[in-house]
Amino acid sequence: MSAVIELRGITREYRMGDQTVRALAGVDLDVGRNEYVAIVGASGSGKSSLMNIVGCLDSPTAGTYTLNGRAVAGMNDTELAQVRNREIGFIFQSFNLLPRADALHNVMQPLVYRRLPVAERKRLAREALERVGLGSRMDHLPNQLSGGQRQRVAVARALVGRPSILLADEPTGNLDSATTAEIMALFDQLHGDGQTIIIVTHEPEIAAHCLRVVRLRDGLVESDQRQARTA
Repeated sequence: MSAVIELRGITREYRMGDQTVRALAGVDLDVGRNEYVAIVGASGSGKSSLMNIVGCLDSPTAGTYTLNGRAVAGMNDTELAQVRNREIGFIFQSFNLLPRADALHNVMQPLVYRRLPVAERKRLAREALERVGLGSRMDHLPNQLSGGQRQRVAVARALVGRPSILLADEPTGNLDSATTAEIMALFDQLHGDGQTIIIVTHEPEIAAHCLRVVRLRDGLVESDQRQARTA
């Protein structure tokens, strides 16, 4: 299995007043293509810091990060923005949809930065919405959609650029249990279609959907186990 992500000796330190807080203390981690990984751990374990580094939203204090064979440390701001736009599809707990744009235009948004013709953007956005089961809701505003439908729009937006990785941060945190099951079934389906997925979560029932669980504690990988899907 070819590695999409290679982390070696990743540390992240933050200055808080006159103190230095070490959020990550030397993380080594590989994620292969088409893996379905949960990153779990208690509050303060380093999950968010690791997600921000993997998503190229932050830089490590030390260590190396290789994404699809490219060293991230050598990239300038423009290259990092291109990586975030093309390689990584982000899905957040709070959906982060544009409130005055309909589902179609929310999904089209990441393609604006690729300078594609409008017709091509619309075609790709329609395909992504149909893929998540919202082909009949393309003209609906976020406030006209349920929480589960809004998260499906967010998933479609993450998928529209055909990224190497889907990176989801507590993607069901704002959803009830029935809608959570619906969204996780969608992730299961996407993984079955070949998508690499990393989910950051503190919920065991979400991690149970994944085929690999990486547990962080005090900024280090405490355990890294493969499992049969139990959800």
